[in-house]
Amino acid sequence: MPDSGSGRMVKARLEQESGGKSLKFAFNPSEYSVKKSATWNTAGRSMNTKSGAKPNYVSSNPQSVNLQIFFDDWESGEEDVVKGVEQLLDWCTPTRDSMGSKPQPPVLKLVWGSNQHLAGHKFYLESVSAKYTMFRPDGTPVRATADISLKEVPDDLGPQNPTSGSIHARRTHLISDGDSLQSIASAEYGNPNLWRGLASFNEIDDPFRLVLGSRILLPSAEEAAERLK
Repeated sequence: MPDSGSGRMVKARLEQESGGKSLKFAFNPSEYSVKKSATWNTAGRSMNTKSGAKPNYVSSNPQSVNLQIFFDDWESGEEDVVKGVEQLLDWCTPTRDSMGSKPQPPVLKLVWGSNQHLAGHKFYLESVSAKYTMFRPDGTPVRATADISLKEVPDDLGPQNPTSGSIHARRTHLISDGDSLQSIASAEYGNPNLWRGLASFNEIDDPFRLVLGSRILLPSAEEAAERLK
């Protein structure tokens, strides 16, 4: 991608947010794909539609970006092919600073000149699939491709106590006909037994009386489970 100001080619790179590690691409991607999905709850019956209940929004899933990186050291002889692939593999492991509590992946940025579509997003490296395709007579790899999948890291959602911050600081669920805390927990976490955590997190005294049209806050699965202890 040429620099919009100078017209020169700008190389894409992956940068680790902390730690100072980066991987500059020798060749810019020829393409990349973006995927985003949402979870919708269609539980319950509706008497007003022939095709079943209307979908009810539950949550948005993180955006993912998939691309292929091409490595070629045939002429340079610097043996950066293996170093580049090893750096990608290393980013698939938790950071050292997080190992003592809750292991977290390195947070990465995909920087490519003035590409506004990628700017401002933070990712973790979900998967790497590398293939070495050319070698020197002594077996040293000099050419490789790596297919990588980056998944977006959500921003900090702010206060954990639902009474201490804005309702917009977290994802919410709109109570509709047929909803129960069990059905919401099943759709959100795949575990209906976490309904008690939902009730505790939202300070719901009577979990069997949900007000239609009201909203409840959706904690993470870990937070909901923590409320059961």
